[in-house]
Amino acid sequence: MFKLALLSKRFSLKAALGALVLGGTIVLSGCSTSPPNNPDNICSIFQEKDSWYAAAHKVHKKYGVPINVAMSIMYQESRFVDDAKPPMRWFLFIPYGRGSSSFGYAQAQDEVWGDYVDQAGSFFSDRDDFEDSLDFIAWYMTKTKKTNGVPLTDAYNQYLNYHEGWGGYRNGTYKSKAWLLQTANTVSKRANTYKQQLLRCQLY
Repeated sequence: MFKLALLSKRFSLKAALGALVLGGTIVLSGCSTSPPNNPDNICSIFQEKDSWYAAAHKVHKKYGVPINVAMSIMYQESRFVDDAKPPMRWFLFIPYGRGSSSFGYAQAQDEVWGDYVDQAGSFFSDRDDFEDSLDFIAWYMTKTKKTNGVPLTDAYNQYLNYHEGWGGYRNGTYKSKAWLLQTANTVSKRANTYKQQLLRCQLY
């Protein structure tokens, strides 16, 4: 009888733990972050996602980076999709990997993300976390200013550095990429739009 009772208790404990894990999984899946409904309007973004508003001001205070520029870069990189990644490459019908290790809101690659974690982030920093990703972008922008002398307000050249890397920018690798120059121009225009919108925001 004692053995049966002990087995029963063990079974009940396993069942309870299983239910707890399953319940936690359901809760976490239900809390997955979706992109803002109106990503072209920064006031609308922050009204919909007040935690993003708080995170953006925290990052601005930490680095002095204009919110409109950092948010414009993030929009261009991921459209505010938390688990964004490059498309899978295919040979005929066989997948053979993605173009790079870019991942998350900021599309940060493994190597430079590792540098960020060592220098400014923490062991718990995640590329699919909005605040961590915005902090990464701001960190990268300040390094761009120090390394290549690009003002934090210069969204056009900040984006070229972000895309090509500091060495690539110094070597002018972007000059032969008409599509990239157009994209940088789009980022700059969006940053200006976000700036004007922020001046008129009715936030809290």
